[in-house]
Amino acid sequence: MTTVLIADDQPMQRFGFRMLLESQDDMTVVGEAANGHEALQLIARHQPDVALMDIRMPLLDGIEATRRVIRAGSPTRVLIVTTFDLDRYAYDGLRAGASGFLIKDALPEELLSGIRAVALGDAVVAPSLTRRLLDAYVQHLPAAPGEPATQDPRIAGLTGRELEILTVIGQGWTNSEISERLHLAESTVKTHVSRILAKTGARDRVQAVILAYDTHLVAPG
Repeated sequence: MTTVLIADDQPMQRFGFRMLLESQDDMTVVGEAANGHEALQLIARHQPDVALMDIRMPLLDGIEATRRVIRAGSPTRVLIVTTFDLDRYAYDGLRAGASGFLIKDALPEELLSGIRAVALGDAVVAPSLTRRLLDAYVQHLPAAPGEPATQDPRIAGLTGRELEILTVIGQGWTNSEISERLHLAESTVKTHVSRILAKTGARDRVQAVILAYDTHLVAPG
C-alpha cells in the first residue's frame, strides 16, 4: 500500500486528488495540507511514501517545503505538481530534491503511474522532457569551472564506465537506449545506474541528471 500526502491550497484540487487516489486498491491518502507548514507537520507525523506537493501555497511554498523534507532526511519522496510544464519553479523544485514533477492537467493514469514510480524510487519526468527542462534550468547555473568535471568530489569516485553512463543519463537516454548503444545487457545498465546513485548520493534519476549538468558532464543544447 502506497501512502500519499496531498499538499495543495485549493480544496477542490485536494478533493479531486483524494477521490482519484482512494479509488485505487494500492493507495491511501494519509492527510491533506493547505500550505507548506501543514505539509511538513503531516509528513513528520505520518511519514508517507509520497508527498504530492503544489508549488504555490501560502505561508510556505512547495519549493521550500520540499527542501526542508529532504534536509530532514525524511524517507518521503516529493512529487511536485505545477500548472505549466515549463514553470520556472519546477526547476527549483528539482534542485530542492523533488523526485520529479507533473503538470496538473495530466491524465489520471499519468498521475497514478507517476506516484507509483516515485514510491519505488524512480523519477517521473520522461527522459525527453527531462532534457528539455534541464536545458532551460541549466541557463541559471554558474559558469563552468576551469578544472575538469571529473575533479568534482561528487563524481570523483565513479569509474570510467559509470561516468560514461552518468553522462548519457544526463543526455536523456533511457536504460534500453544505453543498453543498445553501448552494447550492454539491460541488467548491467541497471546495476551501473544503481551504483551511480549510491556513490553520488543522488536520490533518483532526475537528481542524477541534475548532477550531470552541475558537474558539466553535459552541456545544454
